Amino acid sequence: MIVTRTPTRIPLGGGGTDIRSYASRYGGFLISAAINKYVYITVNSRFEDSIRVSYSKTEIADSVDDIEHPIVREALRLLGVEGGLEIVSIADVPANTGLGSSGSFTVGLLNALHAFKRESVPAEILAEEASTILMDILGEPIGVHDQYLAALGGMTCLAIDQDGTVLASPLATCDGIVEELETSLVLFYTGVKRSASEVLADESQAISRSQDGVTAALHTVKEIGWQVKEALETADLRRFGGLLDQHWQSKKRLSKRVSSDRIDSLYEMAKASGALGGKIMGAGGGGFFMFYCENHDKARLREAMAVQGLKEMRFAIDYEGSKVLVNF
Repeated sequence: MIVTRTPTRIPLGGGGTDIRSYASRYGGFLISAAINKYVYITVNSRFEDSIRVSYSKTEIADSVDDIEHPIVREALRLLGVEGGLEIVSIADVPANTGLGSSGSFTVGLLNALHAFKRESVPAEILAEEASTILMDILGEPIGVHDQYLAALGGMTCLAIDQDGTVLASPLATCDGIVEELETSLVLFYTGVKRSASEVLADESQAISRSQDGVTAALHTVKEIGWQVKEALETADLRRFGGLLDQHWQSKKRLSKRVSSDRIDSLYEMAKASGALGGKIMGAGGGGFFMFYCENHDKARLREAMAVQGLKEMRFAIDYEGSKVLVNF
């Protein structure tokens, strides 16, 4: 039996500039943090020759080709794993809420399947294989962000060249800055699930049609990513909070699906209650809202969001990335 644990993530700056339609033309840069909200994958030998896959539904398939879950099917194909096994997934957070759970699921599944085959592969290879499945085989209009953060963990900078080469490096932080950041960032669940692919497809089509507004907004987001890196490395967290606000204003220019009247209203309430800045996680449209709020204002912010029915989720930074917990 193999059990893997793979973190989800929160983007801190530059998110969205990794999508292939943009990065292949202009290059991308972003900073993100893996968090201790995980996707768990179990792979076990099965007495029967069939394949049992259990997620939000349960499938029993006679062959890999018969599996409905696209990621499971393509991961088994990629690694040449056939019948006689059972795959089960559970997660700490709902899918389609902006925390990169599809990338985490794919990385965790590949990590488990490699361990099942008694193979040990570097984290970067897991990220590349997951990106191949999601971007090349399944044609998702995404980038490498989620897969690399899931595999590597930590607070990580990703520079993406136009040829697709990814340079990943840990963020260089001062003593105590991570702990202060963990206490100043607050996550609230809006209760709205949405398909990231639909939002990103809008952006990709706009870039392909050379719509200047969308491209210019992503240029701004990328520049903000570099500024976030500088702010965090110099422990200027108030500046970071302001940059989150700038990021959100630019992000809303990417697609009409990014925000809504409800989301805009929540954001204004949060700022009026002490948040210096914030943004919807992932592609937008719903899921989790992240705010930067100094400690003396956090009680006011929590009360305001609770009145609106938003549920807070406490978290910490994960530094281990995708990890095999059980292997016997």
